[in-house]
Amino acid sequence: MGLPSYQNGSRLTIHENLVDLPLKWKSPRTIFVNSMSDLFHEEVPDDFIFQVFDTMHRADWHFYQILTKRSEQLLKLDPRLRWGPHILMGVTVEDSDYLSRIDDLRKTHAVTKFISFEPLLGPIPNLDLEGIHWVIVGGESGKRARPMQPEWALEIRDQCLSAKIPFFFKQMGGRDKEKGGRFLDGIIYEERPEVLSKNENHCHNIHYELRKLC
Repeated sequence: MGLPSYQNGSRLTIHENLVDLPLKWKSPRTIFVNSMSDLFHEEVPDDFIFQVFDTMHRADWHFYQILTKRSEQLLKLDPRLRWGPHILMGVTVEDSDYLSRIDDLRKTHAVTKFISFEPLLGPIPNLDLEGIHWVIVGGESGKRARPMQPEWALEIRDQCLSAKIPFFFKQMGGRDKEKGGRFLDGIIYEERPEVLSKNENHCHNIHYELRKLC
């Protein structure tokens, strides 16, 4: 990407010098932790994960979003992690083959739990949304984007409405994500969980990276 943090390309790299960065940001932000990687990657040392959680509690005026596909590792470390309502923990679920990640998330002690159906690659009927506080849906983008059918997203939206869970539609996706747009059934959905909605400063969906683990 032409940036010093990515000099190792796609190889996982831990930048310990950046762990305390949120402490320097005095104005509250919503921070997307490891937006380009996965904090619970198998090669990330446990001690490093604990350092990140320590920073999130020391800089508790921010809100943090953590998203993982490694739900088994998350569940394994959960008893040793210190949670708070300002730490939003989520799992990625691409289709019905990965619903077990939701079950793993539900078993954790995370206070605020969310699911990211992005990229959504298939229909997911009969969702169990018990204990979930937020749902995000989006299509894949880029030259090799796999298509998302609008009815898949609408089905999830309807299940969220029935369960009274905030629903956020990120994008339709496609090779040209701008052309795909953010409308779903003629509406832009930007609902957020109550913990974020309490403060207007966090309603602009601004994401900053706590760490880059690439």
